[in-house]
Amino acid sequence: MPVPRAIMEQIKLIIPPLNGTLHKGQSGRVGVLGGAMDYTGAPFFAAMSALRFGADLSHVICAPTAAQAIKSYSPDLIVHPILKEDAPQDKVKRELDSLLSRLHVLVLGPGLGREDYMQNYAKMALRLARSRAMFLVLDADALWMVGQDLSLVRGYRRAVLTPNVVEFKRLSEQVGVDGSVPPDERAVEVSKWLGGVVILQKGPKDIVAIDTTGEAASLEESKISQGDEEKEKVKEVIEVDVEGGLKRCGGQGDVLSGAVGTMLAWGKCYEDGAFGDHALPASRIPILAAVGGSMVTRTSSKRAFRVEGRGLVTQDMIPYLAKAFSEHFGEDLQAGERGRL
Repeated sequence: MPVPRAIMEQIKLIIPPLNGTLHKGQSGRVGVLGGAMDYTGAPFFAAMSALRFGADLSHVICAPTAAQAIKSYSPDLIVHPILKEDAPQDKVKRELDSLLSRLHVLVLGPGLGREDYMQNYAKMALRLARSRAMFLVLDADALWMVGQDLSLVRGYRRAVLTPNVVEFKRLSEQVGVDGSVPPDERAVEVSKWLGGVVILQKGPKDIVAIDTTGEAASLEESKISQGDEEKEKVKEVIEVDVEGGLKRCGGQGDVLSGAVGTMLAWGKCYEDGAFGDHALPASRIPILAAVGGSMVTRTSSKRAFRVEGRGLVTQDMIPYLAKAFSEHFGEDLQAGERGRL
């Protein structure tokens, strides 16, 4: 079943115009927090995918042990090696807060790992981001972190969680979803228990779900002021069954995180008045970003697989993000009127 036309039209509202009216940064400033001694590829894939998707600037916030490797992968990324294991917490907090003040979205999880100091920095960054009403993407070991303390995201409707099969099963158990709930209805149950965060359940078809009808959903916690409380109570499930590649390479989730993060950054620019008519409420942006990011990521996987087949690796997908974007949202939105030959 195709994504509903009304959803597609809403997604287009948060895509920045390519007509020369915006300055650098108004098409999204994305931050990725992750990258330690053992993990340098994942934060690179997420941050680079954000740029190839269309973000203006992409930052990686990582441990010093990962910084040189990530810098060597691409000069286009801005790398901040501030997550030092033995650094004073207050110093790192000030540096993080200063960085976050310049970003529109924070992607937590790619290459994060489970070392105590990295997990603690991720919690610190998440709380700072919430205080700034930033949009969030949580993947990989950030989902493990949330599972240990659900209050980190409960009620914060500016967050998108992107669990794979194993992560979703664990998260479902942690929030207490009954095992008798049909599989296709579990994502919306998880969203309800977490207070209306968007769940992007990855699988043969991606399920994007939100339920803000529970007691944990909070407009105040999410810093969403427009609209009345009753109208903001929604329950919505969108299936993204866009064809993907037949090989699911290990870093595809990182590409997805960067893609969703970019659409959220665009949504924040839209919310802040950089472009658009501002008719779309901020509460709609997370689910639209999740659907759009899923569609483009799956299509880039399909295109790369047609070329590489069984030998497909994550880096093969990234160059196809632009063409995949055009396939769904049109050449004009990808290249602008002046970019057409």
